[in-house]
Amino acid sequence: MPMRTECKHFESRSYPNGDTVRKCNLDLAPDAPWRCPDDCPKYERRLADAAWTHGSLVVPPTPPEPAGVDDGTAAALLDEAEDILNQAGDRIKAEVDAERAAAAKKRKGFKRFFRRGGS
Repeated sequence: MPMRTECKHFESRSYPNGDTVRKCNLDLAPDAPWRCPDDCPKYERRLADAAWTHGSLVVPPTPPEPAGVDDGTAAALLDEAEDILNQAGDRIKAEVDAERAAAAKKRKGFKRFFRRGGS
């Protein structure tokens, strides 16, 4: 099934360089921007009468599907890339947490050094 542009969770955004992003905000469309799952459990039709303001920009058409969308290899590749990014994110977070803990320990030592006599 093609991307359901009338779904409440569909988002399309164009950037000044001409790139356009089409995605499911719930990350439930593994073949985005080309397809939504046929029986998506979170599909909700967007309200038709919500006083939306639309700009004059015309969104370019969806690009043609790559060869790997039908057999699932595109989704597998994207899942693998997401796993790599998640692993890097965990490692980076651990490094930042260690740096913050070291900085806090260093500040604590200065507080003890500059403590007033009556405290």
